[in-house]
Parts: sequence; C-alpha cells; structure tokens
Amino acid sequence: MSVHKALTKHVEKINSRVVYFQQLDAKREAYIEEALQKCLNGEEFAVAQINAITEEMNELAKQGVVPTRKMVTKEMVQEYAKTLK
Repeated sequence: MSVHKALTKHVEKINSRVVYFQQLDAKREAYIEEALQKCLNGEEFAVAQINAITEEMNELAKQGVVPTRKMVTKEMVQEYAKTLK
C-alpha cells in the first residue's frame, strides 16, 4: 500500500507542475499578445514581463516534465508584427 501512496504522491506532484506550467504559459501568451498589439499600433512596448514569466517557466522545466520556452526580444515581436501587416 505504501508503494501506491508514493506513486500517487509522485503523480500529483507532476500533475501540479504541469497545471502551473499551463497557467504560466497562458499568462505569457497574454503578455505576448499585448506587446504585439502595442507594436502593431505603433506604441511603445516592453518584453520584461514576458521574460520574467519565461524565466519562471524555464526554472520549472529544469525539474522535468515540462518544456523550456525561448526568451522574447523586442525584435522578435517586431518581426512577427511585420508578418501580420
């Protein structure tokens, strides 16, 4: 029975890591969309919030199970915005 409890605890830990990663990913995507819209409107935008979340996601990825994400530069946002115009 203790093996079952240990496995259950391990799976719950992994599941909570995946759920947290998904929450961070959604927040990151929202910040990317916000920066993209500002760029498309010719407004000033920053990528600091995006990269703060990216760093947190990459730290989580070091524990396994979830993937890493690339850091975002202003140039990346600008290049993507050009493809949408």
